[in-house]
Amino acid sequence: MKKAFITGANKSIGFETARQLLQQGFYVYLGSRNLENGQKAVEQLKFEGLTNVEAIQIDVADNNSVKDARLEIGKKTDVLDVLINNAGINGVTFDDNGNFIPQTAKDTSVDIFKKVYEINVYGVIRTTQAFIDLLEKSAEPRIVMVSSSQGSITLHSDPRYKYYNVKGAVYLSSKSALNMYTVNLAYEFKDTPFKINAVSPGFTKTDFTGHHPNAGSVEDAGNRIVKYALIGNDGVTGKFFCEETNPKLGEIPW
Repeated sequence: MKKAFITGANKSIGFETARQLLQQGFYVYLGSRNLENGQKAVEQLKFEGLTNVEAIQIDVADNNSVKDARLEIGKKTDVLDVLINNAGINGVTFDDNGNFIPQTAKDTSVDIFKKVYEINVYGVIRTTQAFIDLLEKSAEPRIVMVSSSQGSITLHSDPRYKYYNVKGAVYLSSKSALNMYTVNLAYEFKDTPFKINAVSPGFTKTDFTGHHPNAGSVEDAGNRIVKYALIGNDGVTGKFFCEETNPKLGEIPW
């Protein structure tokens, strides 16, 4: 039985991704910053008859927490087949009147950048590096970086892009940085069985987006991620996909 670890999987897209991998016959380690929330998510999945799952406490912003998660999973398995770096934040802040404060390049403080990068970039790096040894023991190791089309510099330079006017210096640049890490990591493993890709689940109806009425479903978002977690040995690596932006081919420019 193949094994997968998903960060930030106690709700929303991460939870749906866990559900779909379980339906595909995987054993899933469901990562959650709050262990109690993770255990509740596991209970829900088991209620649905998906029993090969357990919660793992992990705060990707905390080096010790990541190390502890690695030790915990290492007690249970010698091999990890899939790592899905799903945990992330948008860094949205509000003023005293509850109004959204735009993440402008001109005014947003470095502290906000640091907070978002700590999870969206550094958290991915420390988690990937902590678990890479278990992945290297898999015959078909897969890493999916949950990115965003908002991190595409090419698209955000094009006035024709659907979300051209939806700018945000912090979140967007954090995903651009994640994308470059993905390119470098995939290059380093290009002559191995690893398949490492960045995947945008698209604009999805979750807490992250305030459950926007025009957003897509978590089922579609989860399916887009799972597709690249299951990519075959003849599949690509080091690519960037968003089926919302490019429904026909999936791949989008960096």
